[in-house]
Amino acid sequence: MQSITVFETSWCPYCKRAREYMDELLKEYPKYANINLNLVDEEVERELANQYDYYYVPTFYIGDDKQYEGVVTKEIIQTIFDKAII
Repeated sequence: MQSITVFETSWCPYCKRAREYMDELLKEYPKYANINLNLVDEEVERELANQYDYYYVPTFYIGDDKQYEGVVTKEIIQTIFDKAII
């Protein structure tokens, strides 16, 4: 199982919604329970955020591979989760 790093900000409504989707998926599907989610507030952890190539939040990475950037749907996050558990 691979770790997922999510770059976000505290004030972003799309980030808030993405967190809600992630919480829903974790409750609905036990197979996602062991996914290691690394939630990074880019304003707090600027040095770490600067090491990655993205412009919009939320942005999802598995390892060093960007999976998605910008406004997400629950289905997009589920696809990312599925990639992480392979």
